[in-house]
Amino acid sequence: MVPERSVRRVLMSGDTVGGVWTYSLDLARELTGRGITVTLATMGPAPSSDQRREASQISGLRVNHRDLALEWMDHPWDDVARAGDWLLELAARERPDVVHLGSYAHGALELGAPVVVVGHSCVLSWWEAVKHEPAPPAWARYQDAVQRGIAGADKVVAPTRAMLAALHRHYGPLAQDRCQVIANGRRRFGGPVTGGKQPVIFAAGRLWDEAKNLALLDAIAPRLKWPVRIAGEPCAPSGRSLSIHAAVALGHLSAAEMAQEYARASIYVLPARYEPFGLSALEAALAGCALVLGDIASLREVWDEAAAFVPPDDPGELAHTLGQLIRDDRRRTVLAASAQRRARDLTPARTATAYLDLYQRLVAGDR
Repeated sequence: MVPERSVRRVLMSGDTVGGVWTYSLDLARELTGRGITVTLATMGPAPSSDQRREASQISGLRVNHRDLALEWMDHPWDDVARAGDWLLELAARERPDVVHLGSYAHGALELGAPVVVVGHSCVLSWWEAVKHEPAPPAWARYQDAVQRGIAGADKVVAPTRAMLAALHRHYGPLAQDRCQVIANGRRRFGGPVTGGKQPVIFAAGRLWDEAKNLALLDAIAPRLKWPVRIAGEPCAPSGRSLSIHAAVALGHLSAAEMAQEYARASIYVLPARYEPFGLSALEAALAGCALVLGDIASLREVWDEAAAFVPPDDPGELAHTLGQLIRDDRRRTVLAASAQRRARDLTPARTATAYLDLYQRLVAGDR
C-alpha cells in the first residue's frame, strides 16, 4: 500500500550536454524503479540517437525536449523565458508532487509544487577556477538570474560540499536548513574486454571546456611511454573547438564504446581545473582504472586517498606522476583498487534514496 502523502510524480529538468544527462537518467531509472513517474524536460541540443535509445529503455520515464539555449550559453535569455513558460505548462499538465530542476533560473517560477534546485556547476565558480579572476560584468545578468532562482527554491542541492560552498560564495548567503549535499552515483556499464587491462592512458570530456584541461594531457603525451587516448566532443555549441595533436583523438563515443575504453585503460586522467563532482572519474574507477586527478577541493572531497592528485597547471608534475605510475605496477594496482572500493559506495540507488527522503520531507511540509 502506497502511503497517502508519498511522492508519486516528479517533474525534472535537465539538458543534453555532458554529465547532467547521465545524472538525470540514472536518477530517473532509480525513481521509476520505485514506482514514481518521472517527466524529464530537457533543453539544449536535441538528444542524440544513443541518448534517445537509452531513455526509451527506462519504463515510467517520459522525456520532453525543446531546442532552447541553456542559461550558461551566450545570449540565452529569450530562450530561458520560453523554457520557463514550457515548464509552467508541463507542471500544470503533470501536476507533480515535486519539481527537480537541473538549472537555476527557473527556481523563481511558481510551479505549484516544492522545488529542488540542483547545482551541478555554475559560470561564476567556473570562471574563477579556470581564469583565476572574477567573471566579467557581462555575466551580471546571469548572476542575478541564478540568485533569484536559488532564492525561490525550497531546497538547494549540490553533489559536493565544495560546490555548495561555491554557490554560497557567489549567490548567497544560503541558509543551512535550505541546503543539502547529495553525492552523485553511477552504475557500471559494459563488461571486461579480452586481455584485461592494457598499457593505455585514457581521458574523456568536452575538449572545448577549459575546465577539463585535457589540452595539458595532450601536451605531455609525447613524454610518456604509454599511448594516451582522449575521447570527447571537440566543438562547443558556440562553435569554439579544441584539437588534439599528440594523443589519439577518439571523438565522441557511444556508451558502449566508452565502456570498452574504460575497461582497457590502466590509468584514467582528469587534470581538471574545475569539476564539481566528476562522473567520468567515477565511471573509470568502477572499471578498475587508477585515477590521476586535478588537485582541486571537489575531487579531493570525493576521492581523498583513492587517487593521485596533480596541480592542474603543472605539466611537469603530471608527466612525472604518470611516469611513476607507468613504472610502478604495485602502486598502480593499489590506487585502482582503492578507487574501485570508493566508487562502489557511490551508487545511483544511494543517490535516489537521499533524494526521495528530501522529496518526502518537502511534500510533508518541510519547506
